[in-house]
Amino acid sequence: MPSKYITLISLLTAGVLPAFGAISVKDDAQHTITLNQPAQRIVSLAPHATELLFAAGAEKAIVAVSDFSNYPDAAKNIASVGSVFALDTERLLALKPDLVVIWGTGNGKALANKLRGQHLTVFESEPRNYETVANSIERLALLAGTSNVGNAAAAAFRQRLEELRKTYRQPDNVTPITVFYQVWNKPLMTLNDEHMISASIRLCGGTNVFGRLKELSPTITTEALLASNPDVIMTGGDNTDSLNDWRQFKTLNAVKKNHLYAVPADILNRAGPRILDGTEALCKKIALARAK
Repeated sequence: MPSKYITLISLLTAGVLPAFGAISVKDDAQHTITLNQPAQRIVSLAPHATELLFAAGAEKAIVAVSDFSNYPDAAKNIASVGSVFALDTERLLALKPDLVVIWGTGNGKALANKLRGQHLTVFESEPRNYETVANSIERLALLAGTSNVGNAAAAAFRQRLEELRKTYRQPDNVTPITVFYQVWNKPLMTLNDEHMISASIRLCGGTNVFGRLKELSPTITTEALLASNPDVIMTGGDNTDSLNDWRQFKTLNAVKKNHLYAVPADILNRAGPRILDGTEALCKKIALARAK
């Protein structure tokens, strides 16, 4: 067999396609991202983006990550260039990345535009539903030339998602469990239905009591929470200490029935592959509340 065909087969087996033409995808802000060849030097500026890149099979191309990129374990060994809130821009530019993946919200939006001004290729990542997580893995894999790995990971993600839906789907005549998700206690902050966590609450047979608010992460009053009287109060973390202030309000349904729960923040707050672990943990809490 001619050597050029052996080389091509080797490349395909490794999930790296030769640069026959430009690679183009759209990011979550609907920017078209175009590379002339698969990315060889990638910087991730969000922990969830780091997890997506690893799932996509692009870990060998990652030359830097952001603070708190602690999963998988291999990510801890990659140098950090800071975060969207405190970025070492000089160090980032010195790395000469051909792709920067950034959290496309808040400060991240302004930083993305600043990096584009430095002629860097920026992918804004902000999954707000399960399918966007799955196709983010596919899109990043395409940009990294690792589509065989990324497509398999996305397929496994979708399969597990469907299994969770079958397990926790409630009949139409069952009243949803009302849930308040506390992001922060001082000031008191929550999330609306556009956020990924609300998608998890819905899958589990719950409804977000503040889901209809306009802001993605609104600040609310104690009086508003008391008026909503949720069945469950939840937060992200290893314990429910930040929810203890609610125990003084004995008329709250969640307090009367002791439905104050915490789910590890990293698996629920990050819109990466582990969101399914977070969703399953959340579903178990809601199922416990329903059983009581």
